[in-house]
Amino acid sequence: MTDGPHDTSLLGGLRGLLLPALGALMLVVPGALAEERPVIVTSKATADEIREFCTNIADKARDQRYLLQKQELEALQKDVDSRIATLEARRAEYEDWLRRRNEFLQVAEAGLIEIYKKMKPDAAAAQLQEIDPEIASAIVMKLNPRMSSLIMSEMEAGKAAVLARIIASASDPNTSKDPS
Repeated sequence: MTDGPHDTSLLGGLRGLLLPALGALMLVVPGALAEERPVIVTSKATADEIREFCTNIADKARDQRYLLQKQELEALQKDVDSRIATLEARRAEYEDWLRRRNEFLQVAEAGLIEIYKKMKPDAAAAQLQEIDPEIASAIVMKLNPRMSSLIMSEMEAGKAAVLARIIASASDPNTSKDPS
C-alpha cells in the first residue's frame, strides 16, 4: 500500500463524482415520495382552494343538472306529443262518428215523420202514447198542425197533456236551452 500522491487524487476524483451523483439521488427521491404523501397546506390556503374548487365544480354540477332536466323535459314532451296525437286521432274518429250519427238521425227523423204523416190518427196516437214523451212530442211538432191535432185528440188526455206541455216549453223563449 502506498500512500502517495496517487491515492489522494483518486479519492479527490471519486469525491468529485460521488457528490453530483448523491445530489441527483437526493433530487429524485423526494419527487418519488411526494406522490405518496399528501401536501399539507395552511388552513387559509385550504379554505381558498376549497371555495375555488366548489365554485368551479358548482358551475359544472349545475350544468349537469340542467342537462339532466332538459333530457327529462324532452322525454316528457315526447310523451305529451304522442298523447296529443292519440287524442287528436280519437277526436277525429269521434267527429266522424258524430257526423255519421247526425246524418242517420236526420234521415231517420225525416223517414219517421213521413211514416206518421201517412198513418191513421188513431194508430199513430196509440204508438206515440207508448214511446218516450220527448220523442213523441218532437214527432208531433214536425207534423202539420192538422195531423198533430187529430193524433193528439185520439190520445189519452193525460198523455196528450204531457206532450202539449213539452211542446209549449220548447217554444217558450224564457226556457233555457241549457239542460243543466
